[in-house]
Amino acid sequence: MDFALTSEQAALQTAAREYAQKRLPPIAKDIELTGEPPSHALIAEFARHGFLGINIPEALGGLGLGNLEALIVLEEFGKISSAVAFPVFESCVGPVRAIERFGNADLKSRVVPRVCSGEAVVAIAMSEPSAGSALTDLTTRGEKVGEKLILNGAKRWCSGGGHADGYVVYCRMSDAPGAKGIGAVYVENGTPGLTFGKSESLMGFRGVPSSDLYFDNCAVPVANVVVPAGGFKLLMEAFDLERCGNATMALAQASGALEDVVLYVQERRQFGKPIVDFQAVQLRLAEMRIKVDAARLLIWRAACNAQANLPSVLESSVAKCFANEIAREVTGHAVQLMGAYGYSREYPMERRLRDAWGWGIAGGAIDIQKVNIASAMVGRRFAQRDG
Repeated sequence: MDFALTSEQAALQTAAREYAQKRLPPIAKDIELTGEPPSHALIAEFARHGFLGINIPEALGGLGLGNLEALIVLEEFGKISSAVAFPVFESCVGPVRAIERFGNADLKSRVVPRVCSGEAVVAIAMSEPSAGSALTDLTTRGEKVGEKLILNGAKRWCSGGGHADGYVVYCRMSDAPGAKGIGAVYVENGTPGLTFGKSESLMGFRGVPSSDLYFDNCAVPVANVVVPAGGFKLLMEAFDLERCGNATMALAQASGALEDVVLYVQERRQFGKPIVDFQAVQLRLAEMRIKVDAARLLIWRAACNAQANLPSVLESSVAKCFANEIAREVTGHAVQLMGAYGYSREYPMERRLRDAWGWGIAGGAIDIQKVNIASAMVGRRFAQRDG
């Protein structure tokens, strides 16, 4: 067991950090002001530098590296902001990985290389008005008619809604109850019958557009089916990797906050000396560092133990739950240590606090992760329904 990065991983981390810190802060600030997501030109620039599709096979346009390498880069970008890191997130741990892993050869070749080159962004459409944590209650339906799948229904809280070039849509493809009837299909933006609701105004995640999706007899080629009915378990296995990405985005808010506040407390003077000389500040910094390091180790454990496969539900849920919780604590402490400067929108600290709360809601709420953890510990699922 080796807790040190290899020389190649360390070089990748340095390259990602230097690029992110030199290039992205003014872009992140502008995104925060306007709410506009990263431009296609910027995403293409990410691709040219090798920051997209890091863990996707070279045959499909990726770098062919591992999940750990992808998460290392994601953290460095996420320290700058969730919005500028989101294209990296979507290309490495997002729904494109379900297409890469489970889609047919034609679908893979049409979609995955375009994501790796920065030409396309693929989002996921899972939740519905009455199916969030209770995802198997979803009612969006895909009915096979000839060589088409006809979609009808609605999706909520789709990150990338109205902006992404395509969507992996979870839907009911048979009359089988619960998870047995659920599969997923890829729907391109612009497909007749697909429309979008207004862009949501959220507490954080500015620059990560979110909206409802509406399907009204939306006809998609059957060749776009990612997994057929009964494939829900496969979809959730792929989602275990997205949990690690979510955890890394939460971690990035905390680790970025910690880096900034360590500099601040050495520069800020009160009562004639730097505030880092006060023991109360020292203790708080130590607590923050412990939590950041612990979260990173849990995430990297899940990624390393998976190796070429997908992370386990236990290890990915442990990592997500812990990272989500400590991100809220650490960013909150950082705001307090920086006082009015932390609370001011002129500085990125308050944005990190708002985004940290969002990652504990997105991708499965914190308490749902705890249910997953307990289920994995005892080896069975717990019924959440009455009767």
